[in-house]
Amino acid sequence: MKLAMGNPLQQLSDALDGERQALVDHDVPALIAATGRKLEALRVLEAQPPLEHAALLQELAERNRANGALLARRRREVNWALRQLGRSETASAYDAKGQSQLLHTRKPLAVA
Repeated sequence: MKLAMGNPLQQLSDALDGERQALVDHDVPALIAATGRKLEALRVLEAQPPLEHAALLQELAERNRANGALLARRRREVNWALRQLGRSETASAYDAKGQSQLLHTRKPLAVA
């Protein structure tokens, strides 16, 4: 998709491309920057929705969902790796009084 450079739809498209590439490359700073650009473009589009571009908006929404699925996959990979290392496993739970709390379990990496 190629629209005018200042067009919020083009900015959103570019941000989604950058976000996907950052996820594929495991580039956290680029992911944060792309997500910021995406949110800014979405703010502009929410203020003035380009209803005449409904098909394009649907395509961009699908790309955003695909990026979300990839992000969820990366998160599961990181959580799995952390569990294998025994470094961080948190699960929410309720105590006897019904209060929410986090349970922290740790496994030692080595035994001396």
